[in-house]
Amino acid sequence: MAILSNLSNYKNFGLLIIRIGLGITFINYGYPMLMGGVNGWRDLGHSTKYIGIHFLPVVWGFLAAVTETFGGFLLIIGLAFRPVCILLCITLVIAAFTHLGKGEGFSGAVHAIEDALIFAGLLFVGPGKYSVDKK
Repeated sequence: MAILSNLSNYKNFGLLIIRIGLGITFINYGYPMLMGGVNGWRDLGHSTKYIGIHFLPVVWGFLAAVTETFGGFLLIIGLAFRPVCILLCITLVIAAFTHLGKGEGFSGAVHAIEDALIFAGLLFVGPGKYSVDKK
């Protein structure tokens, strides 16, 4: 299809759309967790038990909430893009193990797995030229 063959000229715009969409999603998902306070962070931080970490659940929960909230903002503007992708990928792998550990199976973990794969791929692609990190 000739009409679609020119879309490769807009790769950077496509990356911008992905960054904005994922960033808004993670801000909306992370902000309530961040505002959950110590009890919410503790509950969230207990997810690390599924990867063998049983200490400091409040700290891990807080770090996950901060990563999702501020990581979403940094995705949108394209600042510290690759470190954010790594942190979000780690957070989502733990989320996937949590879903699997709770017995939800693949269907419960699939969203976290999909997002982790997206961030793993974006780690190699970069933020594109419409970002603060542009080179």
